[in-house]
Amino acid sequence: MKIDSCAFLPEARGAKIITKEVDGELLVYDLIRDKAHCLNETAAAIWKLCDGRTSVPEITRSVSESLGVPVAEIVIQLALKQMSANHLLVEDYEVARLPLNSSRRALVRRLGIGLALLPLITSLNAPTALAAVSCGGPCT
Repeated sequence: MKIDSCAFLPEARGAKIITKEVDGELLVYDLIRDKAHCLNETAAAIWKLCDGRTSVPEITRSVSESLGVPVAEIVIQLALKQMSANHLLVEDYEVARLPLNSSRRALVRRLGIGLALLPLITSLNAPTALAAVSCGGPCT
């Protein structure tokens, strides 16, 4: 389902989610999927504004103000697309014609922003309790 960015009011998932701020980044643990996500400063600022009442253009303005540099709406859309793919939003987000097929480097050149301003979500699967205690062979 394609969504108009002006009409979409993104909402961060709160159920079965644990968050912790560490050194300007936000760690988000998804208890349902046993997956940990590290959101850089830009992605964290965007995720915190996903309250289900704030539109994408409003998020763009707020993030620009909080980071002290102009941020293009496509940066917000990129973050929302990553968050949706990682099940961090209540509703799926797919933007029509979002030009994300190019590399991050090409996007940085085209937008004229620093690489550090791009939203980045790094994810990893946490072992299930059974896998964590497994010894991988015959246990004695």
